[in-house]
Amino acid sequence: MSFAPFRILALAAASAIALPLAACTHEGFGSLEGHYATFSLPEPSGRTVHVCHAYGCRQKTRFRFTDADIAELSAIMAKWRTKADTPEEERRGVAYAVGWIENRVGTAIGTATDRAGMDFAASGDPTQQDCVDEATNTTSYLRVLADAGLLRHHTVDIPFAKENYLRGISGWTHWTAVLKERASPQKWAVDSWIYANGENPAVERTEEWYISSLDELPKPKR
Repeated sequence: MSFAPFRILALAAASAIALPLAACTHEGFGSLEGHYATFSLPEPSGRTVHVCHAYGCRQKTRFRFTDADIAELSAIMAKWRTKADTPEEERRGVAYAVGWIENRVGTAIGTATDRAGMDFAASGDPTQQDCVDEATNTTSYLRVLADAGLLRHHTVDIPFAKENYLRGISGWTHWTAVLKERASPQKWAVDSWIYANGENPAVERTEEWYISSLDELPKPKR
């Protein structure tokens, strides 16, 4: 449901050309490296990320997490791991961590007022983020968590998209970040686009994830 620049839509269509029109699914641009390269975005390096905003990663702002930030994220993840050291509780911790990161980063770079979902008037607005921005940023944030040793049960996978153009605008290409369980083939969509900045993302099995409209949203992970 991202109204990204035409080059992004063209790339998405090309990657799905061999799939049935009614329900296309595709994983990014072949690799994490390929995804970042497509949007001319530096990959995360340690605690440093480049945050996409203004729709379609049109603007990119460098942000570095401090020692205090990593300590806060460690405490968030530890809170849920103390309940049970399981993939489910780790995903719960991830949801709270991503919400915290969005507040922290949003205040620093000017995206704290990013609105939920799609706003056709917001393309080019540096305070707003579409699903390409959100999926890319969340992937970067997950990589920071992984680099800090805060993911035990998951690895960070390639951003993932689905579309169904037969439904019109509600079926446009929509992107999400993805986690993969270490002990199983199961992948999980971590979707922060559907709620306002700082809200917990939804965390859904990728095979069950697809946003058809703002009236049919999965709940944020709590």
